[in-house]
Amino acid sequence: MASTAVADNVGNPHHVRRWYVLAVVGVAQLMVVLDATIVNIALPSAQADLGFSDASRQWVITSYALAFGGLLLLGGRLSDLFGRKWTFIAGLIGFSVASAIGGSAQSFEVLVLARALQGAFGAILAPAALSILTTTFSDPEERGKAFAIFGAISGAGAAVGLLLGGALTEYLSWRWCLYVNLFFAIPAAIVALGLIKNVASAAHAGLDIPGTILGCGGLLLLVFGFSKAETAGWGAPITLAMLGGAALMLVLFYLWLRRAAHPLLPLRIVEDRNRGGSFLTILIAGLGIFGVFLFLTYFMQQNLGFSPIQAGLAFLPMVVCIVAASLTAQTRILPRTGPRPLVVGGMVLAALGMVYLAQLDFSSTYLPNVLPALLLLGLGFGSIFATAINTATLGVIPEDAGVASALVSTSQQVGGAAGTALLSSLAATATASFLVGETATPTLAAEAAIHGYTVAFWASAAIFVSGAIFGRVLLRGGPNLTLADSAT
Repeated sequence: MASTAVADNVGNPHHVRRWYVLAVVGVAQLMVVLDATIVNIALPSAQADLGFSDASRQWVITSYALAFGGLLLLGGRLSDLFGRKWTFIAGLIGFSVASAIGGSAQSFEVLVLARALQGAFGAILAPAALSILTTTFSDPEERGKAFAIFGAISGAGAAVGLLLGGALTEYLSWRWCLYVNLFFAIPAAIVALGLIKNVASAAHAGLDIPGTILGCGGLLLLVFGFSKAETAGWGAPITLAMLGGAALMLVLFYLWLRRAAHPLLPLRIVEDRNRGGSFLTILIAGLGIFGVFLFLTYFMQQNLGFSPIQAGLAFLPMVVCIVAASLTAQTRILPRTGPRPLVVGGMVLAALGMVYLAQLDFSSTYLPNVLPALLLLGLGFGSIFATAINTATLGVIPEDAGVASALVSTSQQVGGAAGTALLSSLAATATASFLVGETATPTLAAEAAIHGYTVAFWASAAIFVSGAIFGRVLLRGGPNLTLADSAT
């Protein structure tokens, strides 16, 4: 194993500075992940300031999700074609410019445009960051530590976004939830300029235009369809049209990939059992995880009376558990057991946490009724995300590192969009059913809302149970493969 690592490091331009590279990549990943939730906290204040309607409000979130989810595969392939350093820096600079435009926006239209630009540059940035990490760490032990840190950032970033967003909104302004990205992106870009060496692949003569149109178009329609399902309902014509169009384009995308000379997404990436299973488990975890951040945030603010910053602080125990579980899983357990026990165990812990939350009622309080669930969920998420991300990129040849990394983010993004739509619609239906035939009172309305949350938590538990089943069937057990073993 040691000789393999030495051989791998001979052509690795980042080996000597690998931990500094990890720090820069980690900052970029944190910015992209927390930006998915930090704006949610600021949205009511932005609405009051700019005066847009409730019906229009969703576009502040949807515009980011559409651009990010729809363009990830393209962003990943661009880093393979033109070099990870320059796509990484371009993503950082573009993201900071878009954030500055959004923070200074004086109209709803400018804010939505800025969010779409954030998503587009995030789709360039996220795959480049992960592919840099994937090709920088070749020693199995060090790779485990690096991916433990990266996985902890990916799993905890949403909770950090809630905390940071609450603090900035409460003490400064909603605009600082966008301006704060400049303090991440600009220093990271400056450091990356001298730290990271550009590595481009000569194996691909050009961009797969038909594959790009079909793949990115299908993902865009898929994310948009899920967002419309959340607001208009699953049976609405626009929802059915978008999801149907997405299914058609993605089927055509798959058929094209089987015949293309230089496909946007080489099928060898997903046909490996461990990698394919890891992508699926990331998607399933994305489906279920938003049941925590969305509904538990509502419960703590509306039912427990927490301020935005108090609600953010309440998630910190979960963040600590995510970090601890990620480090332990990657450095001590994964090399001995392979990904299957960790992913399956993490899914079971997450399901148990959701079942615990499903017992919430009108008299519930934080310490006995919420905190134990957060600890279970943190241990579960820490075991799932770091393991799945590490395994999904293990053994990928360098010229495929960007698009493989993009598929990790795509799985998480599509899972999150679908999960938010599914759980929101289930919660809304359950809340409305609870109030049928009843005289509306503030207490009854609160009980109905909690009933909706608990239905969503039960659904999340079922999602994680399915993740445990798929993980058990698809992922391998036994000692984890080295990079050299996986590549062969």
